[in-house]
Amino acid sequence: MPDVLIAGAGPTGLLTAFELERAGLDVLVLERDARPTAQSKALGLQPRSVEVLADRGLLAAIEPHVEARLPGGHFSNIPIDYTELPTRFPYQLGVEQVHVAAAIEARLRTPVLRDAAVTAVAQDDEGVTVTAGGQEYQAGWLVAADGGHSTVRTLLGAAFPGRSARISLVVADLTLTRKPGGYADEWRLPSQAAGFLLPLSGGRHRLVVVGEEQQRLGRDEPVTAGELQRALTALHGPGFEVGEVLWASRFGDASRQLERYRHGRVLFAGDAAHIHLPVGGQGLNLGLQDAVNLGWKLAAQVRGHAPDGLLDSYHGERHPVAARVLVSTRAQAVLGVPDPDAAAVREIVTGLIAVPEAHRTVAAEISGLGVTYPGVSGRAVDVPSTSDGRAVLVGADLPPGWADRVETRSGAGPQLVRPDGYVVWNGGPGLEDALATWFGEPAVALV
Repeated sequence: MPDVLIAGAGPTGLLTAFELERAGLDVLVLERDARPTAQSKALGLQPRSVEVLADRGLLAAIEPHVEARLPGGHFSNIPIDYTELPTRFPYQLGVEQVHVAAAIEARLRTPVLRDAAVTAVAQDDEGVTVTAGGQEYQAGWLVAADGGHSTVRTLLGAAFPGRSARISLVVADLTLTRKPGGYADEWRLPSQAAGFLLPLSGGRHRLVVVGEEQQRLGRDEPVTAGELQRALTALHGPGFEVGEVLWASRFGDASRQLERYRHGRVLFAGDAAHIHLPVGGQGLNLGLQDAVNLGWKLAAQVRGHAPDGLLDSYHGERHPVAARVLVSTRAQAVLGVPDPDAAAVREIVTGLIAVPEAHRTVAAEISGLGVTYPGVSGRAVDVPSTSDGRAVLVGADLPPGWADRVETRSGAGPQLVRPDGYVVWNGGPGLEDALATWFGEPAVALV
């Protein structure tokens, strides 16, 4: 019997599984689809996520698929510069989500169980029983990472307050049969409120548009080649001709978040816990950061040495971060509305973001590098993660009884770094208190 079941084989579920496995747990990922999807929702990795994937040895398998290293991000298509941020990776990677998921899945010990849609969830004080693909699976815990329309969330009746979509956008993958002379197929930061066009692999292009026509058409109206042609011409002028529409969908700016990320022995992560307009490249990255925050805490709980409240701190730390992203994406949606008053607000905001201090603040937020939590003093920029999910103590002696949970290293310090890369001690008195607060009681009594 696995220690943990995970519903959903997207990047969030897969990275959670990876974190748990490297901490020594047995994990089974249940995925409803019969085969991996070829359709990428997200197209970028923000700097903080690049740090995390690099520290875990996952970035090397992703890099061959990287289309661009962009020097920044954007706030409702207002460019944001990352080059001065304190990180080894002051850029956003332009890469399709399918390659991120594939790189993580390839490193799992236990293969993903596909064609296993969850249909029932039951739990008691001892564990959970999940019915998926007509079979029952038992484990001590369940992580629901099954997307914005989470079946697990519905089965549990978990409160998911927020609001429905008010603004409509179209996203499409298509081919182009004609492009204007001098047009270069290259990734670039969006600069127009109305949308953007990006080249993908295999001669495909991703078109995202928000215009007056998109607001008039109903959510269930099919996306036609004619609509895409009109939008592309309005966005980039004449000279482009839409060829085959490979995939197209309407989506909106619905904004919702779970009241609680933990329901007994079920924990929620990624889009199952929060949905928002996928603008600014934050959705995928928000889910990946949920995974690395939850993984080590759940592993400590399963292994029996988690201090009181550690697992619940997952909700305490990550819920406010996602709530802030929901505020940010709602604001970005307003700035993109095809309306003269919204355009006036956008002009003012663009000027404000140009102020250096404001620009740095927005860049830190969008990139994920500005995220911090109560009781921590920021991220450790140059302390790679361990291979087995332990914390790291740099430049100090480790008291006896902690070697199974903390790896020691020489180097600049001192500092004690959680498995997710955040510093909880910076020298002086209090090391043993910090160890106990975050990693439980020592394996042997201190003398």
